[in-house]
Amino acid sequence: MIVVLSPAKTLDFSPVNLDTVTQPRLLEGTAQLAAVLKKKSPKKLKDLMSISDKLAAQNAERFQAFDTPDNLASAKPALLAFKGDVYRGLDANTLSQDELAWAQDHVRVLSGMYGLLRPFDLIQAYRLEMGTQLKVGRKKNLYEFWGDRITELLKEDIAATGAEFVLNAASKEYMESVDTKALGVPVVEADFRERRGGKLKFITFNAKVARGKLAQLVVQNQITDLKGLEDLDVNGYCYDAERTTEGMVAFTKEEA
Repeated sequence: MIVVLSPAKTLDFSPVNLDTVTQPRLLEGTAQLAAVLKKKSPKKLKDLMSISDKLAAQNAERFQAFDTPDNLASAKPALLAFKGDVYRGLDANTLSQDELAWAQDHVRVLSGMYGLLRPFDLIQAYRLEMGTQLKVGRKKNLYEFWGDRITELLKEDIAATGAEFVLNAASKEYMESVDTKALGVPVVEADFRERRGGKLKFITFNAKVARGKLAQLVVQNQITDLKGLEDLDVNGYCYDAERTTEGMVAFTKEEA
């Protein structure tokens, strides 16, 4: 399997010491985006991204300093740079070198700035959500800009690993950048619900952390098939056979 995640807005660029790093594979597109974003004033970035003055100023500074290809002086491996709810659950700093090496083949992060990332791919600090209505030439948004490039690269990864399905632990906003019907293998969504007051509810924060934890457990146990997910305890969420369907693997947290 290949696990697909969304990126995070929160970043950690404290230094790391790794022997192996890789370059993102769609850097030509990243360079095009950077060239457009460098021309945006803080005010234009604020309006474009609906962010505060402080964040707009921070990201204007980031884009002015942005350069490709990345190096360890200004960049960090993606799986270690992203923080936030999903990556709190994944907790990549606890993974061994062997586990990280396995993740390099089996975990992918969708990105508005980089398209598709592997764990060791070096990234610079940025903020660019996939749903941003950024015009690049004749392309009116990032979905049009990336086109089929993300899908084609993901197809290459599926073929290289022999993956029989994609486990979607990403948000709808990011997964819309992938033509799932063109991948050639099933896409199975990971769904996390909690039973509260006798009703199943989706608790956003807990579900996001659980997505990351699921990715961590898949990596640690080198799980390659759906059967391997059935025995997992994902922060108290357990496999729910009754809710699981052909296109969704369900995890439910029962009331205490």
